[in-house]
Amino acid sequence: PRIPRLDRDQVTGDSGTIYDRYLQQRGNVPNMFRTVAHRPEIFQTMIAHFEAVLHTGTLPLKLKELAIVRTSQLNRCSYCLASHSRICRKLGWSDDQLVNLADYADRTDFTHAEKVALQLAEWMTRNQGPLTEEQWQQVRDVYSEGEVVELMAAIGLFNYFNRFNNLLDMEPTAPAS
Repeated sequence: PRIPRLDRDQVTGDSGTIYDRYLQQRGNVPNMFRTVAHRPEIFQTMIAHFEAVLHTGTLPLKLKELAIVRTSQLNRCSYCLASHSRICRKLGWSDDQLVNLADYADRTDFTHAEKVALQLAEWMTRNQGPLTEEQWQQVRDVYSEGEVVELMAAIGLFNYFNRFNNLLDMEPTAPAS
């Protein structure tokens, strides 16, 4: 790795508590988090934001993870794709859906709401500027204002994570055994 990853015995305080929680819940601490732990204040706020984006609100995690995978595909982030494709499979998305996600608009195995979320991920990731009134209406016909914030927070967070991981050539975290 370009920046050494910190092991559990190299972190203390709140960072150690986060490591312990991830080790218990997932069986590992993702490589990105182990890298960011070099700056505990950033690591701790990153984890708080990450967990708030994914685990609060009214939208299902399954939908947020699908948008995250599409964002990571567009950014060609092998690190995030490895982890979040695995999560998507556990949440019920098929390999076929994930591998062919770029064709979501023509597929019948995504709902209209899922297609709108994926389109939002594409617009935001490609940074195509403000939404047109027509685009905004497509989103608002399906999602409340709070849900738009949830989706955009997940997409935006992973645009950040994708860039961070791509520039550091982060190796995917091995799945917990």
